[in-house]
Amino acid sequence: MRKLKMEELARVDIEGFKKQDKLPVIVILDNVRSMHNIGSIFRTSDGFAVEKVCLCGITAQPPHREIEKTALGATHSIEWAYYEHVNDAISELKNTGYTIVAIEQAENSIMLTDHTPLAGKKYALIFGNEVEGVSDDAMLASDVCIEIPQFGTKHSFNIVVSAGIVLWDFFSKLNPILNK
Repeated sequence: MRKLKMEELARVDIEGFKKQDKLPVIVILDNVRSMHNIGSIFRTSDGFAVEKVCLCGITAQPPHREIEKTALGATHSIEWAYYEHVNDAISELKNTGYTIVAIEQAENSIMLTDHTPLAGKKYALIFGNEVEGVSDDAMLASDVCIEIPQFGTKHSFNIVVSAGIVLWDFFSKLNPILNK
């Protein structure tokens, strides 16, 4: 077995990526502190071809060296927008038909394993601050809350790990190629 070379991966270029069909998902970052986490979420969003990333509150914006360190250029392929208040992003997305999904441990949350995103619907997934989680305002404005099942002693995953788990779940459940 050998690793593939970069040219063997046959990845699209940025212009091709911008024209291709996207997963009907937008990622909302609610007061995310770490620029490395922000960059990693851009890179993960590129990997699953999400529509857009919304940066809210104290979440830093590109261009920034610390974001680019982990984004590896994904800030150029993924559409993004900044909102001073997370509820401004939520209101705009609700008005354009998105189901707002908080990724959090909360009363009446649905376990990710029990959630089935519906084809033809659009979703906005809110990932919160590394310490405080999704803000109370965003929780109140959400249509549903999804929780990632955990079985160890720690109370949460790193935000980037959470984003990877949830985006893979949505991608695998909504992608007809994988659902044959």
